Amino acid sequence: MKKTFIIIKREYLTRVKKRSFIVMTILGPLLMAALMIVPYYMSTLESDQKVIDVIDETPVYHNLGSNETIRFNYLKTDIETAKKNFDEGKTTALLYIPKTDALEPTHAILFYTNKQPGNNVTTFIQDKMKYAYENSKLLELYGIDKQKIDETKTSISLVSENLKTGVKNMPLATNIIGYLAGFLIYFSIFMYGSQVMRGVIEEKTSRIVEVIVSSVKPIQLLIGKITGIGMVGLTQFLLWIILTLGIVTVFQFSVMPNHAKTTTVEKKGDFQLQKNTLFPEGMDKAKAADNSDDEVSSLVSSLGRYDFVAIISLFFFYFLFGYLIYGALFAAIGSAVDSESDTQQFMLPITIPLILAFVMAPFIIDNPQGPISFWFSIIPLTSPIVMMIRLPFGVPVFELVLSMCLLVLGFFATAWIAAKIYRTGILMYGKKISYRELWKWLRY
Repeated sequence: MKKTFIIIKREYLTRVKKRSFIVMTILGPLLMAALMIVPYYMSTLESDQKVIDVIDETPVYHNLGSNETIRFNYLKTDIETAKKNFDEGKTTALLYIPKTDALEPTHAILFYTNKQPGNNVTTFIQDKMKYAYENSKLLELYGIDKQKIDETKTSISLVSENLKTGVKNMPLATNIIGYLAGFLIYFSIFMYGSQVMRGVIEEKTSRIVEVIVSSVKPIQLLIGKITGIGMVGLTQFLLWIILTLGIVTVFQFSVMPNHAKTTTVEKKGDFQLQKNTLFPEGMDKAKAADNSDDEVSSLVSSLGRYDFVAIISLFFFYFLFGYLIYGALFAAIGSAVDSESDTQQFMLPITIPLILAFVMAPFIIDNPQGPISFWFSIIPLTSPIVMMIRLPFGVPVFELVLSMCLLVLGFFATAWIAAKIYRTGILMYGKKISYRELWKWLRY
């Protein structure tokens, strides 16, 4: 065991001290925090108001209405004079609506500008003109004021509630958490598993492994390498989580007007991840959820409903054992080849379950309790990704325990297979290995 710990220490320290590890550890939290902070910030960002000069020769578009970013300025002059007097410093564009014999929405509408405006400007103008045209037609044909129709419209935000536990959650936030957790598992297994494979190939091609195995057993070297790189991954993820939560928490309490309120939920039959809820003091929860004017803020606030301690704990478990399974397989591939270019024929069968689990993510989100979701979250080769996607939706305790137990057993089975290939392939050079040859190694 002492020799194994020495190998683990070497693999861990050599990678943690690399500049790439330090840079990614700093950039990772900034990027993840930005994914949560930037949408909220952009939704509250106020820019300078743009002025659109309007010459309307029809009785339809005389009152398009303005907002905080775009203001319509109606001119009482002809188009030629307006074009000559166009001041780029004060006016963004000139909108000319010529008079036609018939009230048709497709008649020529001219838009003059020296610089192409953003898509938000043109879209806003089109929407306002469409609304004015529809209102005019409704009044003319049916005597109906479109504003009365608009007063009946409402925005509905769906909040689901578990009948067993009474836990409430927003489907959009649940989808985001599940998909993001699954993606991180998928990405990290590929990244750190590839590091294991490249490390084995490097030691084999440099013949340093011959010196190492003279002092330690091949199985000790395999376990030490996989464990050491796995600890690097766990360290990086732990730092990412701490720094990301720190950045988001500082932003939330210093910028966002909402304050946290904690509600206690009794857990019964299903494993639930919702715990805290964020709403402004004194605001009714239903009204906060249905506030259509602040959808991004509501989404960010709804993330406080989830018990991230449980999510992070299970994330570490599924990342660890998922990595150990694929890390062992990647190490076996690295020991069987002489260069990284020779790994392609063996990579496909191993990575198909991993890729398939990630590709199936949209179907898992659509039906998290279906048979496909169940089996993919039980099979060890796909369960690290699929179970993390399912967790925010609520998973029966029996299924969660079964998945975890099978994942651990899957690791032992995979490690046994990888060790038999590793101990033979690590000292074999100059021979193209086939699947038949690997089968012989397994039978030794």
